[in-house]
Amino acid sequence: MNQKNQRLLDYIQENSINITDMWLSLREKQKGSIYSADADPAYEQLLREQNAFTNRTVSSALLDDEAVFIENMEEWARTVAESRVDTSTPIFQVLGALSTVRETYWHFVEKFIKENQSEVTTDDVLVWSKTINRAFDKLINKFSEKYYELTTRRLVAQQSLINELGTPVIPVKDDTAVLPLIGDIDTERAQILLEEIPKKCAKENIEHLFIDLSGVAIIDTMVAHQIFSLTTALKLLGVKSTISGISPEVAQTSIQLGLDFTGIETYGKLKHALRRQGENLR
Repeated sequence: MNQKNQRLLDYIQENSINITDMWLSLREKQKGSIYSADADPAYEQLLREQNAFTNRTVSSALLDDEAVFIENMEEWARTVAESRVDTSTPIFQVLGALSTVRETYWHFVEKFIKENQSEVTTDDVLVWSKTINRAFDKLINKFSEKYYELTTRRLVAQQSLINELGTPVIPVKDDTAVLPLIGDIDTERAQILLEEIPKKCAKENIEHLFIDLSGVAIIDTMVAHQIFSLTTALKLLGVKSTISGISPEVAQTSIQLGLDFTGIETYGKLKHALRRQGENLR
């Protein structure tokens, strides 16, 4: 590394606290934001530490060994992305904050240039401009990549949990279970039911499944067909289906579709279906 780069790097490191102080002083009030001027003091300390990390990472781009910068950038992006995802900070707020970080960093680079204008050449300034701006651009791209990976992973996990909660097979006896369906059932959810319920019944050795539709207000044509397909799939697995809570609208839709539920026991209420089941076992 040439001597001027080393001097600039040393200057930035020596003024690290001043750079962070200046950046924090530029914050405005943003309700509910980690970057708000009136945010919790714990957040301010976190921002202070991470801003110092940002400055060190960008400064490492001035070194001759690019591998050092890349290593720092990877660690920085992972650390900051995890922190922002954990605090549910929108990515536009992060990018806005990084823009201010860049401006603050450059303010001190410009101070260094003015203080050493007798030695710093135009070529030096051009090289530093290219190096520093490229470093910030790479940080932003890497952060966006990590942020996307983490949020996507979290969304997948949340969707998996939603699917699990949306297809609850609740055992009531050793080989008997209830599937209580609540809320709207669209085509996507109906498809999930068709895919997951047979698996769960097979895994739990369920022989009789009570499908309760009492909590479902509206079922369209496609969904009614999917429910019929579900009972057919269960039958192929040797699982008997009993449906309760069918509304007049659902019954009418089924008739219009020509769906034949004659081979499936149906009841107005779940308690009646379970009571009949108990009587049959006596």
